[in-house]
Amino acid sequence: MDELQASERVAVNKAQEGDAEAFAVLVRAYQRRAVSVAYRLLNNMEDAADVAQDAFVKAFRNLGQLEDADKFGAWLLRIVGNLSLNFRRARSLRSAVSLDGDFFEDSDAPDAATKFRLVARNDEDAEQGRQMQRLVQEAIATLPEKQALSLILFSVEGLPQKQVAEIVECSVELVKWNVFQARKKLRTLLADRL
Repeated sequence: MDELQASERVAVNKAQEGDAEAFAVLVRAYQRRAVSVAYRLLNNMEDAADVAQDAFVKAFRNLGQLEDADKFGAWLLRIVGNLSLNFRRARSLRSAVSLDGDFFEDSDAPDAATKFRLVARNDEDAEQGRQMQRLVQEAIATLPEKQALSLILFSVEGLPQKQVAEIVECSVELVKWNVFQARKKLRTLLADRL
């Protein structure tokens, strides 16, 4: 076990005993990744920040249920993923009755969530990069939930398949299948737009 895992385990154990400062250490360690995952699922920075905050509150309230302190990260990201997907479902219901609701706002992505940005050599390249990012985000939003979450966690966040399987609560084989299917669908969706 490395030093980082050991310090995280100590923070989780202290937080489970009610130490708010120990939980704040965990928030600082996971905040960027939590917002990044939520952003990739929601395509809206304000919603992603709200969902990430809700996930930390829920994690703090339910920390006593976490049996293995080494699995805090996967457990937290599962909460973020579930809350994001619930928010997305609720937003879809709202947008079905909204006449003017544009839920794909053009906002800046967190640093960890910019994997699809193109390197810009000039203003035209920068605009093409923004358009490409917007197209990819919109395409990801059309994927089935488990496929979108698996793709984001594995391909964008770079988590190992085993950890993605823990977060999505499925087998590693199903993660591989979800990522394969998601990439295939994205290629089809984006083929005529790129």
